[in-house]
Amino acid sequence: MSQKKAPEKPTGNHTSVEMEMADMVGKPLGGPGTQPTKPVRKKSSESMTSDPDLYYSVEDLRSEPPPGEPVSNRIRPMLGQGKHEAGALFFKDGYRRIDYVLAFPVPRRKHPVKVEHKPEDDSSAFHPEGEDQKVRRRREFEKNLIEAGLDLERDDEGARTKKCVTALLSQLHGSQIASREPTKDHGMCFVRLHAPWKVLSQYAEILKIKMPTKKIYELKERTGIKAKAYALWRKTIKPLQPSPQAKQVDKEPYKHISYTFSRDKEHMFHIESRETFFKPSTRSLVVHEILKRTRYSQKDYAIGITNLIAQGVYTAAYPLHEGEFEGDTDIPPNPRQMLFDEWGSYSKFVKFQPLNLIRNYFGEKIGMYFAWLGLYTKLLIPSSLVGLIVFLYGVFTMDDNVPSDEVCEAYNITMCPLCDRECKYWRLSDSCKSAKFSHLFDNEVTVFFSIFMSLWATWFLENWKRKQMELNYAWDLSGFEEEEEQPRPEYEARLVKHRIEQSDKTGEEVKLPKKQTLFAVGVSSVTILTMFTVTLAAVFAVIMYRLSVASALAIYPNSGQIVSGTAVTLNLIVILILDEIYGSVAAFLTNLECPRTETEYEDKLIFKLFLLKFVNSYASIFYVAFFKGRFMGRPGQYIYAAPGLRMEECGPGGCLYELCIQLSIIMAGKQLIQNNVMEIGMPKLKKFLRECTCFGLCKERAERAEDKAGPRDTRWEEDLVLEPFSGLSPEYLEMIIQFGFVTIFVASFPLAPLLALVNNVLEIRLDARKFVQELRRPMAERAKDIGIWYNILKGITKISVIVNAFVIAITSNFIPRTVYQYMYSPDGSLHGFIDWSLSTFNVSDFEPGSEPRDNRSLGEVVQFCRYRDFRDAPWEAEPYKYNLAYWHIFAARLGFVICFQNVVIFLKDFIAWLIPDEVKEIKERQRREKRIIMEMLLEEERRMRQHYYATDHRHSNGKISQNGFLENHLASEFASAEEFDDSSIETQV
Repeated sequence: MSQKKAPEKPTGNHTSVEMEMADMVGKPLGGPGTQPTKPVRKKSSESMTSDPDLYYSVEDLRSEPPPGEPVSNRIRPMLGQGKHEAGALFFKDGYRRIDYVLAFPVPRRKHPVKVEHKPEDDSSAFHPEGEDQKVRRRREFEKNLIEAGLDLERDDEGARTKKCVTALLSQLHGSQIASREPTKDHGMCFVRLHAPWKVLSQYAEILKIKMPTKKIYELKERTGIKAKAYALWRKTIKPLQPSPQAKQVDKEPYKHISYTFSRDKEHMFHIESRETFFKPSTRSLVVHEILKRTRYSQKDYAIGITNLIAQGVYTAAYPLHEGEFEGDTDIPPNPRQMLFDEWGSYSKFVKFQPLNLIRNYFGEKIGMYFAWLGLYTKLLIPSSLVGLIVFLYGVFTMDDNVPSDEVCEAYNITMCPLCDRECKYWRLSDSCKSAKFSHLFDNEVTVFFSIFMSLWATWFLENWKRKQMELNYAWDLSGFEEEEEQPRPEYEARLVKHRIEQSDKTGEEVKLPKKQTLFAVGVSSVTILTMFTVTLAAVFAVIMYRLSVASALAIYPNSGQIVSGTAVTLNLIVILILDEIYGSVAAFLTNLECPRTETEYEDKLIFKLFLLKFVNSYASIFYVAFFKGRFMGRPGQYIYAAPGLRMEECGPGGCLYELCIQLSIIMAGKQLIQNNVMEIGMPKLKKFLRECTCFGLCKERAERAEDKAGPRDTRWEEDLVLEPFSGLSPEYLEMIIQFGFVTIFVASFPLAPLLALVNNVLEIRLDARKFVQELRRPMAERAKDIGIWYNILKGITKISVIVNAFVIAITSNFIPRTVYQYMYSPDGSLHGFIDWSLSTFNVSDFEPGSEPRDNRSLGEVVQFCRYRDFRDAPWEAEPYKYNLAYWHIFAARLGFVICFQNVVIFLKDFIAWLIPDEVKEIKERQRREKRIIMEMLLEEERRMRQHYYATDHRHSNGKISQNGFLENHLASEFASAEEFDDSSIETQV
């Protein structure tokens, strides 16, 4: 590209303002030795602005001033005043809406620096550079944004009376301009972006965004008993609905038909005003697409705002919130205020969420998450009630439970010590409280509750598929999957470095080398396995802590409760710390793999996050449920984890009792600390730190706050200090982990659904306040489902069936009690079960050095002690060998696991078949709308044909052959559509 000669230094007598403007424009002023430029008088509404301080006519900047007129008059502002308040959500002209904001720091400097546009070398593209390099990239990027059709408005230059017009001037003069970056001493500079109608309509067509047409139709009303039941239901839930203003739905029974936007058929759409036709969320989506695809240098890989933020060229890029979330109640509230009042208010926790308002403000992807969370929370109500009934059953039958009564009355049964040397013999009756407490969760109805929760999980997933279809219809997301997703800028940047010549010859798509991809996958796999090892090491460390402390405190009474409580608390702290580390590790590994599209990137990141955090959250619980007390050996032949520290056994209350304690503390602790306290506290702390480190912005805002008569903070300044939106993966992940607690180990803790319900009711309101008050407004994204999370939920439901089967069969005493009652009990009751479940050990068979120091701790010499196992007595022919009862119980456990899994899986499949995936009423509406749209397009075809006939018969003959193809195509598609009775439909324009 040829470089033009640099502008000469102006000569003649001119004012300082004229000299400065000449320097900004990059052209010589009128005077001796200068060549006048030919005036350009093209009308261009896109290049004209109406701000007297900042925006100017491009034609006036190019034109030569009349003789005797000062050059400052050459930059003529357009007079007039906008209809909106400047500095809030609109440009300073008051007409153009601010759709996106870019922010960058202006470092402290003594003198303004002139920036020359020079070719960039390859080596500096992805490496830190000085401010001059950032300025060049920033100016090139903004020039390309203007060429893409966006309008830009920049912050003040130097003093607040001098405005920055560099972006418009760069469009005029390209790389030959040598103007200054804003000469503000230091602080933040903002670039505000506006997408005009031309750009919005173009990208709405490219992105296949559905918009309402002028056609409306009357919905078919229900008749008969269905109508009465539906009316009664609506009347019942009316107090739970959000306010009509927040619901934002069409007035029933009418609905606007939506169709993919097309500029050629613009007259078919319901456009009351071009300013409000596209929602703010759609406008920000369009601008974000442009920002992702705009180059900032001549190199192929220099693409996108993401790379510019990573290189420090810009600090942030974000759409603006719709005003303040708290305002005057006398004026109509803005959408942000409505969300805060209707969605974020704790006083309205019993009301449904305003999903349409959430979708219109934050986009379909975030709306889909909160719709899923709302349905999940609503369906937790029946499971919580059933779990509460199971718990209350245990409470009411506690005094009538035969095994726990026998434990409390076993004053003459001496139990073997729980550790070597320091531990003493103890009476079985000492575990009376633990046995009573264990009955609350280990009783006869636990099995049925486990089956119920497995079926509930399937019921929830099937209902979500139906809800998802309703949202896709209501939010015009049908056909969204047909859109081909563009490659990520990071993928394109890495791809350019590996472009090969033969790809240009064959025309095939260039992909990253397989060696690089396999290397990244290998590194990820090894790293994830290493993280699994770290998690298991943390669990083992907690086990060693419990063993060593229990041995040291064995001489103190009630030391077991202290050891268990501190060990679980320590385990919770380790889980929370590793969760934060694993989040960073998963993001690093996903960036290393460099997936092609955003969907692939998100899926791989989610999969890694789930694997790491699932293992981290459940490793200790799996240990207590299936390993603790299973590999400890027996008295006289214990297995040791370390010299002097034998493998721990379950406490006096049994393993299920300890599993319940472990599960309840970890679940409650994660929800209270990680899900609630950190979600609210961390954004506030980061906001405070950001205010004090935003390159002097904190000082500027403090000065304005002291000067009450001075200017207030602008909307973009207030949003900058908010916490950036980091995606929905953390939100989904915490709910998925909670879903695992509710379904996988529910046999050991029936109150888990109730605890999850209480947490989620608060979680929805906390998340609402966080999104509305503490976070920058996210870029609106479209999504027709919850993505890979649905497959993860299905996997968890299948795992829950297996785990609950083994928890009931192995961890609880359900199988031993059943075997004793029906095979060994003389009267078919549980009397004598405790004595039958204990084996006898001769204390003389202890290994040397492992026997208790005091053999008279119970006031008498102990010759025999009892322990939990099914082995022969020491006086049998083969002492301490597994007896027949052990094998009976083993066979019963195996048979129970097989039967439980098959029965539950059959019932799950039956429920999935019983509940249809599609809503019949919505399916009929979609067919009706499709037919009406076809008729509308055919009518448009006929109207165009008549128009051509009336204007030019000869010209219309040529058009008929072209339009006839469209008519035949639509007619064939219409003929293939399903026929139905549409007598109740009334269409009107």
